[in-house]
Amino acid sequence: MEFSSNGSELNHHKVIIIGSGPAGLTAALYSGRANLNPLIFEGHQPGGQLTITTEVENYPGFEHGIQGPELMDIIRKQAYRFGAKSIFRNITKVDFSAKPFRLIDEEDKEYTADTVIVSTGASAKWLGLESEKVYMGYGVSSCATCDGFFFRGMKVVVVGGGDTAMEEANYLTRHASEVILIHRREEFRASKIMLDRAKANPKIKFILNTVVEEIMGKTEENKKSVTGVRIKNINTGKISEIECSGFFTAIGHEPNSKIFKGILDMDENGYLITKKTTTETNIEGVFACGDVQDNYYRQAVTAAGTGCMSAIDAERYLEKVEYENQKNA
Repeated sequence: MEFSSNGSELNHHKVIIIGSGPAGLTAALYSGRANLNPLIFEGHQPGGQLTITTEVENYPGFEHGIQGPELMDIIRKQAYRFGAKSIFRNITKVDFSAKPFRLIDEEDKEYTADTVIVSTGASAKWLGLESEKVYMGYGVSSCATCDGFFFRGMKVVVVGGGDTAMEEANYLTRHASEVILIHRREEFRASKIMLDRAKANPKIKFILNTVVEEIMGKTEENKKSVTGVRIKNINTGKISEIECSGFFTAIGHEPNSKIFKGILDMDENGYLITKKTTTETNIEGVFACGDVQDNYYRQAVTAAGTGCMSAIDAERYLEKVEYENQKNA
């Protein structure tokens, strides 16, 4: 049995939210204001992907930008103000076959809920280089629309060969002086139209049959920055270096939906499928929001928007259930 900060037992809840990025915390804010006292399972990366983003300049309401972790902390405190509570553990198993819904956390503690909001997000796929971690948020990114603005007039590198890489590279040419697209093969997975568009862009140059061995950088006055990449041609074995100020991985995202496999409907890539006009999944009373069900926009503001929607959907669902129970009493 888990306990809240004021010592009261936590077991059954009207709303449990799995995930704590912009979607999850916004869902907590709205369901809290509806007096539903939501419980948030924040996992081991509270605040989601924005906690590894240094400056966010495109979230409405912050004229001069805001640090990603600070933005998440503000939304969290706002949700707490209306009665939301957090547990900083992962949910490892769910049972949605009967109501109330059952959830098990990583310490084998069990919780039940009348409604569940899934906002577990999606994780960018990385190359697995140690230097990616070192310069994450300091020149290394997986989101051109989030961070491209910071590289105005600079040379950047994009790694990938699918539609995502072509989209990212094309977008970055709006800001960067030059975009070098590195791909490990000769052939591309990208659709012909996206590839043709990238090849027609005079700012994009291609380096094929090549892998990135290391991201190079420097630290001055405790500030890190990317200075280049070390690359290797897989056919010749030749090692060379490219100067650049930004490094973007564009090899896809993976939704954090594995624990719902076989339970909630999802597409071939694992993104949760919601009904056309709501955030409800195939199971009545279970809702999904944010990047775990959005493989297109993937922005903090759109995630927050669907978090709001899911909270409203959950509130209306609970009202409907209560009305039906009273009518049948």
